[in-house]
Amino acid sequence: QYAAPGTEFSGYADGAYVGETPLGPFIYQPHNPFAYKPGGFARGAGHGATFKDKQGQLWHVGTIVISVKNNFERRIGVWRAGIDSDGILRCNTAYGDYPQYLPGQGPGGTEGGFTGWMLLNYNKPVQVSSTLGGYAPNFAVDEDIRTYWSAVSGDKGEWFQTDLGEICTVRAIQVNYADQDAELMGKQEGIYHRYIIECSDDGTDWKVLVERSRNMEDVPHDYIELEPPVRTRYLKIRNIHVPTGKFALSGFRVFGKGNGEVPGRVEDFVVLRGDSERRNAWLKWQTSVDAIGYNISVGIAPGKLYNHIQVYGANQYYFPGMARDQAYYFTIEAFNENGIGERSDPFRVE
Repeated sequence: QYAAPGTEFSGYADGAYVGETPLGPFIYQPHNPFAYKPGGFARGAGHGATFKDKQGQLWHVGTIVISVKNNFERRIGVWRAGIDSDGILRCNTAYGDYPQYLPGQGPGGTEGGFTGWMLLNYNKPVQVSSTLGGYAPNFAVDEDIRTYWSAVSGDKGEWFQTDLGEICTVRAIQVNYADQDAELMGKQEGIYHRYIIECSDDGTDWKVLVERSRNMEDVPHDYIELEPPVRTRYLKIRNIHVPTGKFALSGFRVFGKGNGEVPGRVEDFVVLRGDSERRNAWLKWQTSVDAIGYNISVGIAPGKLYNHIQVYGANQYYFPGMARDQAYYFTIEAFNENGIGERSDPFRVE
């Protein structure tokens, strides 16, 4: 296993060579990179390691790109991995920054990680207590960890509110803080975040849903599962304390299920691979009006579509992840707040 260079790029990935002994000789695995996550909220899966848990499940841990305040600003992600019947190492990053089952929970296996809880507030209406300069409120719901909203202060009482558009079933919330005017450097002890999250059906009458007013932990990416789930429309996070700087959020992400239908099958999906640079291709498709995004799967055979790309707000994608002299297969599926639509038939490119 090796990490290709490019910490600051969303295509940061890990590859693999295969040998019969620890000293080789080694040959390049036909499915590469094997750990790859160039799309979605948190992008990148490189510079990592693969390990086995106590139940025998393989996992891959890698670094996620931010590179806003510093070129090497990163986070750590972990995804299910596996070795197929042909000995190919793979890592499943499909919906890999959506809620996932912990080890020993859920269906299990390389494909059994995703809970099926969908993002409910992508680009939905928001309101805030204040805004610092160009750090606009919608940056907290645009599914990009590198952009963020910031209040004008880090004071108690600053707040952010999101509207799901209708009453939905909410199962989990992820609070992703951003660093704005932070004055702390290096590893710090004794820092913590405090907040409360309220919910409302009408935006007027509120009740406390998540209580973190006495929290003493450093939780820059806090995650809360609601048991039982809650039916609500509006959610508001009120700041009580941040360790330093302003109250800023790169993602206030709400997960669960909407009330409508899943998107239909994506139409007119094509892959255009050039002759001059065969490692790259343009992927294009017809926009689905009922989708918030698309998941593209790619691999070296119809049954080995092991790499995944999550795309929001576009009907094309430039893909630079192919080996020059190898055929590839692509599929696409649309998704929205209600679930995932039908996957297209595999599209082969020579």
